[in-house]
Amino acid sequence: MQRRSFLWQSLLGHAAGNLGLGILMVRPMMAAKEGRLEEAARVIESAIQAGQVRAACISLRHGDQILERPFGEGITNDSPFLLGSISKPMVVTAFMSLVASKKVDLEDPVRKYLPEFDGEGREKVRIRHLLTHTSGLPDQLPENGKLRKEHARLDEFVRSAMRLPLAFEPGTKYEYSSMAILLAAEIAQRISGRDILELTNTILFARLNMTRSALGLGTLKPEELVAVQTEHAAPEAGGGDPKAKEWDWNSRYWRGLGAPWGGVHSSAKDVRTFIESFSKPNGSVVPVETARSMVRNHNPIGLPPRGLGFGVGPTQLGAGLSLSGYGHTGSTGTLAWHDPEKDMTCVILTSLPGQAVHPHPRETSSLILTRP
Repeated sequence: MQRRSFLWQSLLGHAAGNLGLGILMVRPMMAAKEGRLEEAARVIESAIQAGQVRAACISLRHGDQILERPFGEGITNDSPFLLGSISKPMVVTAFMSLVASKKVDLEDPVRKYLPEFDGEGREKVRIRHLLTHTSGLPDQLPENGKLRKEHARLDEFVRSAMRLPLAFEPGTKYEYSSMAILLAAEIAQRISGRDILELTNTILFARLNMTRSALGLGTLKPEELVAVQTEHAAPEAGGGDPKAKEWDWNSRYWRGLGAPWGGVHSSAKDVRTFIESFSKPNGSVVPVETARSMVRNHNPIGLPPRGLGFGVGPTQLGAGLSLSGYGHTGSTGTLAWHDPEKDMTCVILTSLPGQAVHPHPRETSSLILTRP
């Protein structure tokens, strides 16, 4: 399973030990919807009080019950967090608007739009492979750190990505790939003639009135953005490197770059708006059938289920979700999913990177919502 997958086994037991939440193990289960939402919120509150998480915001819904709450000094319900990989389905949504308008087809070879992406089996990579993590491309570039230290532009990442060797024949295996999403974004730029930041902000955020969201900075002010606890970040994001302040997740460079695989800033409420726009699509962003196809599994039997940009089902999003559940997580410490069968939506944005602790408070809180 890819590095972002959850460690769901024995989750509550470990969480209680890490966060001092033993009370959660012995208190009776709450039958009321609002009781379960409050219980999930207390996990995040306890992590804040323990000093483990510095900032968080949640937007939870179960039926007609909604709970939105900020945690941490200076945090409000409108505070924009760096979403990490929740950015992927957002950017893919902008891409899919081009598919819906017949400007590109999911079965087209990638080299039709990126002629430089050729040789050594690359001609077998289809658009669908990029969006379902079955292309054979890796998650990050070997020279990722070097490019970030040099404040490289997105087109420099693209050039490097197009030279990457494939790890397997496209469509035969699964490997989570940020670089595949980058190439999809490059295709969108070339087809539309518009920068991927502008395309995503116009096609998605403006149409859904997500006023506290942007790929890159957009109209958001740098001082509004919630800082990531970068001392716990992954090495490729500058974690543990005191010299990474100019290129880590909190740097002006990274915040403004608008990386299609992880550069969206958004509030918890805006993320819930996005996630729920696929539960009962109305065609405002992409046609209804396009939206439905994005949250349906496209991978063959034997491979992890993936929608188009989305993870789907419990193996991707956590025990307790139904097979029709969809969403994504982010390495910056974020999580978002919707379960149509439970009529439930969960958005948890935190400042604590996902790899910092296992289980992460976002996962513990999520599991409370989905337990029987």
